[in-house]
Amino acid sequence: MRLLRLGLPTVLTVINTDQSSQGANVMPKYVIEREIPGAGSFSDEDLKGISQKSCGVLDALGTSIQWIESYVTDDKIYCVYRANNEDLVRQHAEQGGFPVNAIARIHATIEPATAE
Repeated sequence: MRLLRLGLPTVLTVINTDQSSQGANVMPKYVIEREIPGAGSFSDEDLKGISQKSCGVLDALGTSIQWIESYVTDDKIYCVYRANNEDLVRQHAEQGGFPVNAIARIHATIEPATAE
C-alpha cells in the first residue's frame, strides 16, 4: 500500500488496483468515456439492449476482458472494465458499435474510508 499526500494535513492511503492482496497478477482496470447524446433518457429496455450487445461481444472476445459496471449520465456513459490491454477495450467498442471518446487506465482508487 502506498501513501499519498495531497497538500493536506491528512495522509491518505491509496488502494493500488494493479495488484491484489495476494500479489497475484490482476488485469489492469480502465474507465471509458462514451459520448452518447440523450443517454440519461434511455429506457430500461434501451439499456438492456445495450447491455446484451456488450455481453455478446465480451463473450466472443473471451476472458481477457471483463465489464465491471457503467454509469449513465445525461449525455455520456462511463464504463469500467478490466482488460489485459487497452487494445481489447477498443476492440470491444468497435465490435459493439460503441463510441469511445477517452480511455484511461485506473492506477488507484480512493474513497472516504481511505482517509481513516
